[in-house]
Amino acid sequence: MSDPTEANGTAGSAEVAGPAQEGGGPGRHVRVVLVDDHRMFRTGVQAEIGQTGQTGVEVVGEAADVDQAVTVITATRPEVVLLDVHLPGGGGVEVLRRCAPLMGDTEQPVRFLALSVSDAAEDVIGVIRGGARGYVTKTITGADLVNSIFRVQEGDAVFSPRLAGFVLDAFASTDAPPVDEDMDRLTQREREVLRLIARGYAYKEIAKQLYISVKTVESHVSAVLRKLQLSNRHELTRWATARRLV
Repeated sequence: MSDPTEANGTAGSAEVAGPAQEGGGPGRHVRVVLVDDHRMFRTGVQAEIGQTGQTGVEVVGEAADVDQAVTVITATRPEVVLLDVHLPGGGGVEVLRRCAPLMGDTEQPVRFLALSVSDAAEDVIGVIRGGARGYVTKTITGADLVNSIFRVQEGDAVFSPRLAGFVLDAFASTDAPPVDEDMDRLTQREREVLRLIARGYAYKEIAKQLYISVKTVESHVSAVLRKLQLSNRHELTRWATARRLV
């Protein structure tokens, strides 16, 4: 679910930047598209890594949902896409599905690096199965993110340390993960809020981390409790702990 504060911003239209000045880092240059439904976050990433002369990273486009992402990626053909997992229109997995021909281009492949607030195993495994080359969380530093982008450009697989184990475990097993009908009732954003509530975060902390309002957090919590037929956050925490979601 997009942040309602973006309704009167530019999130409703894809943004494609003009060419940046030449002369990136020491002999390195990479063209990147940012895909995230929070404009403030995209602006922050652009400010952190988009100084091409210092980092070698040229941000050539931005998008806030699945349709915009596919349009901008197809138009700009970047070398790396920084992709949020939870997006309006079907999520990061849908972007990967629709961009599969670009990933498979042997001469000019588009590679994807997931950049998400979520560190849930199901999110990590989902985008890796979809074709992403790596997955890092939004706690990453600017310098480490730049390094990860260049590694993905070169064909390496990159993961935040704790997340690599999820991928190894998933691909070491031939068994399909069991379907959790209760979890399937929740939207991606509701799952994010559920995990943070279960970890003991206050509503204000969740709002800050997910770039949404406290009122929106309260609405998501109410929806989760209703869908799971739970009465309060203590029951919700026990429910999440029993499923190893915390």
